[in-house]
Amino acid sequence: MNIRAIALGSGLVIVAALAAAALIGPRSSMSASDTALPRIVSVSGLGEVKSRPDMATISTGVVSEAVSAKDALAKNNAAMAAVIAALKNAGVSEDDIQTSGFSVSPKYPPYPAPQRVVGYTVSNQVTAQVKTLKNLGPILDTLVQSGSNQISGITFGIDEPKKVLDEARKKAVADARAKAELYAEAAGASLGRVVQISESSAITPPMPMMRMAAQAEAADASVPIAAGQQTVSASVSITYEIQ
Repeated sequence: MNIRAIALGSGLVIVAALAAAALIGPRSSMSASDTALPRIVSVSGLGEVKSRPDMATISTGVVSEAVSAKDALAKNNAAMAAVIAALKNAGVSEDDIQTSGFSVSPKYPPYPAPQRVVGYTVSNQVTAQVKTLKNLGPILDTLVQSGSNQISGITFGIDEPKKVLDEARKKAVADARAKAELYAEAAGASLGRVVQISESSAITPPMPMMRMAAQAEAADASVPIAAGQQTVSASVSITYEIQ
């Protein structure tokens, strides 16, 4: 092999080596940046606001019995018409009264008597929203006096909850930030910009009325009502950069 061939061969090796180095260099640099972990902290926050309810939803109705389904239905229709009229006369809007259940079912004698139909039961239920709580007690009295023999549930609520809910959301964000600042300080870092915010939940639950009792000593006394307070809550998850 002559000197020229050796020199040419060495040149090819050097060129190949430089090309390989050029390829490996940038790729190694990209890999380092790709594997760098983001400096973030993710926290959740809870905000709660207590507010007095300003409305109530009543579930009321009439259960009627008769030997024939026709007679039971006729009795029930007359009684329910009186109940709905009483609600309207008490100031409940027609738009706030809605039928929630209706059923016709046969009656059987108690065991061990032979099982045969001895009559029929008709049940008709409506839900009514009372927007003025001071009228709730008198309305309950009026319902019973007008023929309602079934009041199965009362729940309290907030007619327009958005303002209270927004206040709970602000408290949730403040709670999340306080946690993030605490974690960052404990880790020897400082809090940066917000990367992501997501709302986990925003709840305005109805509050059931646990007890209802009438005062027997006064025939014209209305049903005593205790509305209490309702808790509106919001929960958020926030991710911050840390420096």
